[in-house]
Amino acid sequence: MKFAKLAVAAVALAATPALANEQVVAGATVYGPQGGEVGTIVAVENGQAVLDTGKHKVPLAVNMYGEGDTGPTITVTKAQIDGMVDAQLAEAAAKRDAALTVGAVAMAADHAPLGTVVEVDGDNVVIARGGDEANKVTLLRSHFDATDHGLMARLTNAQIDAAMSQAAAPAEGDTTGE
Repeated sequence: MKFAKLAVAAVALAATPALANEQVVAGATVYGPQGGEVGTIVAVENGQAVLDTGKHKVPLAVNMYGEGDTGPTITVTKAQIDGMVDAQLAEAAAKRDAALTVGAVAMAADHAPLGTVVEVDGDNVVIARGGDEANKVTLLRSHFDATDHGLMARLTNAQIDAAMSQAAAPAEGDTTGE
């Protein structure tokens, strides 16, 4: 949800107080501009307070919350925040889907080469690792993002290798190979 931070943060900036807000603590209910509940703060760490609207968890800078009579406030409603995040997620998915084409080169999450897309079948994306048709792996569509640097998996090569090793290992107690 990294991309959700920026747009939501820009809208909530109007609530930025000059001093620290002692109401911004985990468990606090956050209220919108008309006093309606927006969500609950589930964590506060490193200057960020994660607001759970019930639909999305949105990290906002602690100084984006105002102080209210009943608890911390922000300048947007629950419906507005959920709508902004939904729109950002839909835009990101559309960009990803447009980038997921046969022949596209994909990088791993650590920016190392991953391989070439050889097939897209629904939510399954088959990658020829290192361009080697004999070394294929199938990942889910949701494992990819379209970035400024091209198609990128949300997994590193090491994570993919570990998952493949685990999947190939016989289950404990499995005697079918004996």
